[in-house]
Amino acid sequence: MKRETRNSVYSGVRRISSPKLALPPGLQPNTRLKMDGIEFLGKLPAKSVPVAFFDPQYRGVLDKLSYGNEGANRGQRRAALVQMGKDLILEFLRGIDAALIPSGHLFLWVDKFHVCEGVGSWLAGTELGIVDLVTWDKETFGMGYRTRRRAEYCVVLQKLPRRAKGVWKIHNITDVHSEPVSRRDHPHAKPVDLQGKLMSAVSEEEDYVIDPAAGSFSVLEAARECGRTFLGCDLNG
Repeated sequence: MKRETRNSVYSGVRRISSPKLALPPGLQPNTRLKMDGIEFLGKLPAKSVPVAFFDPQYRGVLDKLSYGNEGANRGQRRAALVQMGKDLILEFLRGIDAALIPSGHLFLWVDKFHVCEGVGSWLAGTELGIVDLVTWDKETFGMGYRTRRRAEYCVVLQKLPRRAKGVWKIHNITDVHSEPVSRRDHPHAKPVDLQGKLMSAVSEEEDYVIDPAAGSFSVLEAARECGRTFLGCDLNG
């Protein structure tokens, strides 16, 4: 007997829904807000959004790998960005955790340094846990003393209760994704198509997608293409 699709973990039906979100003053959807990310997260109602993206500009990479802030030609734009220490990253992650609905997802961008070192300590005091990892092949060479960095990584985290069935509804996303991205306008631009696929897998049309450190606002572009409602900010707007 053929198993019914609705009983399979691979069902395309999403059985959780997001509450209607009454936005406080100062938070305009689908806009490049110029705002401190921690202030932004503090304005969001608790347990109100299904999906978040976060791309921390981690100070520790520049310190431990010793590039960027020494004025090396290819690292100048990266070093010019406001750097985040571990304590600030923890504050961001706790704010995101508070804003996510139960079983909501955070897509956390990291480089191979953090894949090797691990990000578990960043999750202290949250209900977030790692459930998957996507490798983004940028199709271009980056920095590196020994091997040149061609990939970045998106850690998939889910808030308790962690489950796939009835929550993750798209099942043809591969864990290695190739997508070239121009970094002419921002040194940390991220792949729009991949981010669109990820947000579509864990949300419905018109659902809110948040990004408290939006950088190039590639998540805004992805949300527009996928019919989601973007809500996010960056210090530089």
